[in-house]
Amino acid sequence: MNRNDLRRADINLLIVFETLMHERNVTRTAEKLFLGQPAISAALNRLRGLFDDPLFIRTGRHMEPTARAEEILAQLSPALDAMSSALSRSSGFEPATSQATFRIGLSDDVEYGLLPACMRKLREVAPDITLVVRRVDYWQMPHLLASGEISVGVSYTRDLPANAKRKFLRHQRPTLLRAEDGEPALTLDEYCARPHALVSYAGDLCGFIDTELERLGRTRRVKLAVPQFSSLPILLAGTELVATVPGYVAEAMVAQGGVRAEPLPFATPQFDVSMAWRGALDNDPAERWLRGRLWEFMREVDVSQGPTLIAEPFIS
Repeated sequence: MNRNDLRRADINLLIVFETLMHERNVTRTAEKLFLGQPAISAALNRLRGLFDDPLFIRTGRHMEPTARAEEILAQLSPALDAMSSALSRSSGFEPATSQATFRIGLSDDVEYGLLPACMRKLREVAPDITLVVRRVDYWQMPHLLASGEISVGVSYTRDLPANAKRKFLRHQRPTLLRAEDGEPALTLDEYCARPHALVSYAGDLCGFIDTELERLGRTRRVKLAVPQFSSLPILLAGTELVATVPGYVAEAMVAQGGVRAEPLPFATPQFDVSMAWRGALDNDPAERWLRGRLWEFMREVDVSQGPTLIAEPFIS
């Protein structure tokens, strides 16, 4: 195909194709693109004619791409990224007057501990923007970035899409949280003897704290597991329950009253919290502005220079 042949190609068809490759499902593709299923089916038929290939083979509820489809995606995605970048550079961004909608991903601890203060500052400089927040963790982040459901995410991260970029923001330092009872700080023996509350989205009853205690020949008793941080203050208040949370979450909870924070009675690792974003949006004026504000408002001002010991998601 030469440049004149490009007149036969509809960029909307290419967007449908890329979304189908990510979703492997006509219904989800239609929902993602805010189109009807018949429109997606018609676009797929046109794509098959354009590329002279079936592109997808239905297997149950899913559609498996052909080898030709995989080859097309490998060549097409960088081209669409380049087009998106070129178009985005054509206009500037004025935060004070913008009504842009940003779709971002935040882990639960970041949403609870860092988003409120960040949002207040964003409202001061860009009162009319809209944030749509998706819950992410280290295994959801790559998919949501690759599919375009979020443009940027803040969390602990592992593997990312090939065209994604990452920037360190702060350390996650485990901190002991307990009811405000006026008693002295807990010793290791008292910590292990207390009933524990654990935050785990998957419903696990053990986390990295148990691994660290095992190294010391100790164990703890997890008596409560909840899927998010927001309920911890009221659950801990007036009880013997203790929890281990990131330091910035502990600070936010202590500010609400009823609970206190103190250092753990044993050494623990710290974890990196990073900002990751789609490479295609690296030069987008609006996205660059947003990333700059997230870095400004969520970063740790005096970052410790000590090495990070391990890298695991925060399951206390």
